[in-house]
Amino acid sequence: MPTPASPPSPYSSAVGKSNVESHTLSVLVDNEPGVLARVVGLFSGRGYNIESLTVAEVAHGEHLSRITIVTTGTPEVIEQISHQLERIVPIHKVIDLSLTKRAIERELAMVKVRGTGEARVEALRLAEAFRAKVIDATTESFIFELTGATSKIDDFVELMRPLGLVEVSRTGVAAISRGPEPI
Repeated sequence: MPTPASPPSPYSSAVGKSNVESHTLSVLVDNEPGVLARVVGLFSGRGYNIESLTVAEVAHGEHLSRITIVTTGTPEVIEQISHQLERIVPIHKVIDLSLTKRAIERELAMVKVRGTGEARVEALRLAEAFRAKVIDATTESFIFELTGATSKIDDFVELMRPLGLVEVSRTGVAAISRGPEPI
């Protein structure tokens, strides 16, 4: 049986253009079965890529969850994604936090590094410089916990590679707008 063809990518016409940027979308939804599947289905069905995805209940008594999605595209593609998300029931609100310029984004990573001797000392020195916490240690390895901007996590992981990087577990981006108003 032939495999169904993938939809054409909305990014193909934008390849090489400088207006393709990363955007962080904050989506407030009802916390009920199937909502996340519909959101992810919208992205995959239209050929949009999800670079980071986090979901958690934010108001237990109100049964609301926040989905934070990092994706890339031209302003037109991001606007199209936002409008399509707004049409999915039960989505209450979609905000492109990247446009507000008033958002805080953080990511958590756990980074396992194996090393002895000088490599071990260097890994600890770099971890201290990045304010990473040692959350597990054996005589042969460490697990570091690091919180910060995605670029900080990326930099730390790259520095750990030559020192004995074993594996990385990342949460994805969590984001919230600054100031007293909710999204």
